[in-house]
Amino acid sequence: MKSTLKKLLPFAVVGVISGATTVGGLQYLNHNSDSTDQSYFTKASNVSFAGMNSSAVGDDFVKAAKTTVPAVVTIKNYQSRSTSRASEQDMFDFFFGDPFGGRGQQKQRQQQQVPDNMPSGMGSGVIISPDGYIISNNHVVAGANKLEVVLSNKKSYIATLVGTDPNTDISLLKIEEKGLPFLNFANSDNIEVGQWVLAVGNPLGLNSTVTAGIVSAKGRGIGILGSQGKAANPIESFIQTDAAINPGNSGGALVNTNGDLIGINSAIQSTTGYYQGYGFAVPANLARKIVEDIKKFGIVQRGFLGVTSLDLSNDQLVAAYNKEKKTNYKAGSGVLVTGFGESSGAEDAGLKTGDIITQIDTVPITDFADLSIAIGSKRPGDKVMVTYMRNGKSSTTTVTLRDQKGGTSTRTKADLSVTEKIGADFMNIDDKTKAYYGLNSGVVAKNVVEGSEMAKAGIVDGYIITEINGKPVNSQKDVENILNKFSGTVQVKYMDDYGRGYQRGFKMP
Repeated sequence: MKSTLKKLLPFAVVGVISGATTVGGLQYLNHNSDSTDQSYFTKASNVSFAGMNSSAVGDDFVKAAKTTVPAVVTIKNYQSRSTSRASEQDMFDFFFGDPFGGRGQQKQRQQQQVPDNMPSGMGSGVIISPDGYIISNNHVVAGANKLEVVLSNKKSYIATLVGTDPNTDISLLKIEEKGLPFLNFANSDNIEVGQWVLAVGNPLGLNSTVTAGIVSAKGRGIGILGSQGKAANPIESFIQTDAAINPGNSGGALVNTNGDLIGINSAIQSTTGYYQGYGFAVPANLARKIVEDIKKFGIVQRGFLGVTSLDLSNDQLVAAYNKEKKTNYKAGSGVLVTGFGESSGAEDAGLKTGDIITQIDTVPITDFADLSIAIGSKRPGDKVMVTYMRNGKSSTTTVTLRDQKGGTSTRTKADLSVTEKIGADFMNIDDKTKAYYGLNSGVVAKNVVEGSEMAKAGIVDGYIITEINGKPVNSQKDVENILNKFSGTVQVKYMDDYGRGYQRGFKMP
């Protein structure tokens, strides 16, 4: 069924914008505290421009631009040559798809040499507190060994990566400075289609660029975060805008005419990878929740309903599901419950397969994007009112959200397993495979998390890890036993998909 549904997804070359796509030419154009210090949460402006003359609108743009530009920074991503070969092709595919008609693997073999003193990519970020916290996209900072932040006044800092979340494509950085200009988060639930917005960032190497447009749509799911396997449980409910966004804008600000932050610019939908009028931003409410989690807990707290589902708003998906399952569901509005995970809070609350979820708390659920953000912005242990249709009758029940392990309490970094800390799982390999490669030991890396310690060491899915800290590994349990309670630098021996051997180190989180 999965493959059938994938084939039916509409084809578009969807480009996530990042300075990481500006490798080469653009490089030469530019030769744990409490969340109370987070910027204030303000109400989004819903200004009506009816009857305003053009000069009044222009004045509002000027005010917003003056507020926003000083708080938007350039982020330079530096990667070692040893890791750039594996990551650059992944990033290219992630940002632009594979428009080469299957020639991506051939392109991957062509290692691109980037001088050590030049960034592998550039993007944008937004200062959100006067003491130097900066929000950006996960894909802007992915794979970095060093992150440089350049303010609009050209002052430069080396940033600390506080944390990332591939599921929302959000990252949080910190520079050591005080009294910085910053933007307030607006309540993105209050924005309206047709509302004026400004996009501020550093596209195509052009620093502090301001473009204007409107909110074209809300709650857009474009299928980009999970399409390349980077996000295990993606949350997509983007704000769509026609303000011009191009490579390098990623992580930059989408603001209202008050200069309040309503979104983090993340992606475009384009046949060329450049602006064609369809830009997408992570809503401020979701972005704010993610960075607050990272600051307070060190990791993102994610609540789950515990259901598998079908988006009834997608005619093609519904038709494919009916054909596969020999059912006769009708396309329309809402999300159909097709099954339950282990320790499902929804199942315990009385939901059944075949129920149609129509509302979470007071928020109408018309499609999967609505459900994704309504639940994804909650934490384990939170209770939500779920309204659903069953046999033509509407009912409501209270569901206690759980984490993926079935827990209802928050977790910190100290609660993570070894594999969660280093960002990868490991699969046993048989003796025949070991003999083929001439190995006495080994496990295959899988589910390598972008930006994780394993990824920074140059390891991607499919690489074979033979030793950790000088000890042979033949199972995931071996890895866990070696690294459990270990602190310090981890030495990893591994072999890439061409049979070449490496030894790399990383500091145990």
